[in-house]
Amino acid sequence: MSHTLGIRQAQKQKTRQALLDAALALLEEQSLSSLGLREVTRAVGVAPTAFYRHFRSTADLGVELVEEALGSLHPMIGSTVSAAGDSDERIVRAVGLIARHVDAYPAHVRFIARERHGGVQPVREAIRRQLARFAEEVKVALADHPESAGWSDEDLLMLAGLYVDQMLMTASQLLEALEGPAEERDRVTRMAIRRLRLIDLGRRHWQD
Repeated sequence: MSHTLGIRQAQKQKTRQALLDAALALLEEQSLSSLGLREVTRAVGVAPTAFYRHFRSTADLGVELVEEALGSLHPMIGSTVSAAGDSDERIVRAVGLIARHVDAYPAHVRFIARERHGGVQPVREAIRRQLARFAEEVKVALADHPESAGWSDEDLLMLAGLYVDQMLMTASQLLEALEGPAEERDRVTRMAIRRLRLIDLGRRHWQD
């Protein structure tokens, strides 16, 4: 009996992931607010009623996609703003990590970029929660930097928010550059490095 239950559970998880993957593929060309569950189930080859065995609504599915797209990024945050190396090395490393993530997960990056200010409130809130968590993690990492000596917790969180916003902007711009010439990707990379250097320069003089 337990073996049969295990097979059923595995099949259920497989169908659930297939629904997520199908939705993500469909969202390459449209927003979540216009996505119908029948489109998703048709792409997977299951009956529309099967959708409700896994998600309460397309908004619920969208929240799960947020977790899938951003939840796995938390281990990378420490590497992005690690205290290792000088400030310029940290900046170049951060932009490189973002570029590799965009190359590996373009559909996830596109989904977050589109839905961050989209029309589905639970998804907007899920993204906001994840970004707030990122900011807290970046704040903790920044506190280890020698440059952060004497900074208040509030100011560190403000700085962390600037870095998180910049990372998102860089990811979105690199995504747009994927389809274009290599020169455009190089331009985006150079500009991202310059913007982070500007933030870093302001950071050094914040307490002057």
